[in-house]
Amino acid sequence: MRIKAPSEDPARRHEDTGDWTPPTFLFGVGARVRDERARKSMSRKELSEASGVSQRHLAQLEAGVGNISIALLKRVADALSVPIDDLVRWGALRSADEEAFVALFREASPARRRRALEALDPTYARARRIALIGLRGAGKSTLGRLCAGALGAPFVELNAEIAATSGMPVGEVMALYGQEGYRRLERQAVEHVAATHDSVILAVAGGVVSEPDTFTYLLRRFHTIWLKAKPEEHMARVRNQGDTRPMAGNPAAMDELKAILVSREALYARSEAQVDTSGREVDESLADVLRTIEEAGFMKG
Repeated sequence: MRIKAPSEDPARRHEDTGDWTPPTFLFGVGARVRDERARKSMSRKELSEASGVSQRHLAQLEAGVGNISIALLKRVADALSVPIDDLVRWGALRSADEEAFVALFREASPARRRRALEALDPTYARARRIALIGLRGAGKSTLGRLCAGALGAPFVELNAEIAATSGMPVGEVMALYGQEGYRRLERQAVEHVAATHDSVILAVAGGVVSEPDTFTYLLRRFHTIWLKAKPEEHMARVRNQGDTRPMAGNPAAMDELKAILVSREALYARSEAQVDTSGREVDESLADVLRTIEEAGFMKG
């Protein structure tokens, strides 16, 4: 067999022998699929039936020579009950201990996950701090105040904290300092709330998830609950509060709102828990949120 030169494309077929050296990335993806299937004691036939991907295609994928589409790989990931990014991450394969930890962490309850993270990272601490995230109209302010009252915890609205810190309304902050200035004050406000409260219900603006550093900090220092609602309910609730700006002179406002929801969905989904307030009265949603907090042990930290 001809020895492949170092500069040769690793995915190139050897013309004289027909041999194929799989690209490192594809080989890694295939190995992760194969290992995950073995861990779940699934045969290739069972994975094929669960994912709708042919056994032949799966065999090529696991060998590192199957140039599978993202759509099909997502079906494979779903059938294996793993996030697709676990299959496509770049770099070396995990050790057996790392694979075991990931599997146990994925299946653990929120309380056990928290204890594991606290054991690994001494700076990791959410205490009894809870942040409600989601778009305007999801019920963050209303439910946040009611939850705080029911739990005997203080309630803080982040925009009010920003206004108090800056000495001016948030609208003026935006006008004077722009989006960048507002995001800087937002991060400072989140840090201040975390530093001064071991127990608090915090309502944050919907766009906090778009600032990676601030959102990551929020996820590490607060238990997060995503309050969800249908786009029509988001819009109706904002208008019922007397704010007609979302629709004023903008016939495409609903389409824009739906686009924002779609673009942020994966970010909001990083929260520890979700509560859908669609079609629910305030007292019903309050009961849902309080039950979620109790079951997850968010106030027991």
